[in-house]
Amino acid sequence: MPSMGWTVDLRGRLDELLDEYRAALRGSLDDLDDEQARRRLVRSKTTLLGLVKHVTYVEGVWFDQAVTGRSYREIGIASTPDQSFTLTRADTIASVLDAHAERCDASRRTMAALALDDTVDGRGERTVWALYLQVLRELAQHAGHADILREQILAGHTP
Repeated sequence: MPSMGWTVDLRGRLDELLDEYRAALRGSLDDLDDEQARRRLVRSKTTLLGLVKHVTYVEGVWFDQAVTGRSYREIGIASTPDQSFTLTRADTIASVLDAHAERCDASRRTMAALALDDTVDGRGERTVWALYLQVLRELAQHAGHADILREQILAGHTP
């Protein structure tokens, strides 16, 4: 295929997309109180606050464990995806957003040291670009869930 006269900064675009989805998930909690953020509108543990807590776990799994091989305990995340949605009494919008911001900063630092074609083996051998795609897929999926839940909460739906 002939060149169109432009180049794509693939790494920059992947990082941009990650940050857009991270912001969308964080933004799903804007102007809500803790009760609204914890409101369960579906049978599963999925809540807006739980989604942000879960994507914090996702970042830890794919941008820490998959790179370093560290255990869930060492990373400070839940031991299963299901448990990552579990909210404790101590979980507030502020505390979950703070934990998410810290995890995203750690993810950025970890991933900045790697090239897209590098191979990591903390969770089985994978390329760095494959980790990016995994996290992007999960963030996009959960941002969609968050849009729907937020819409229902703002419309006054209750469980």
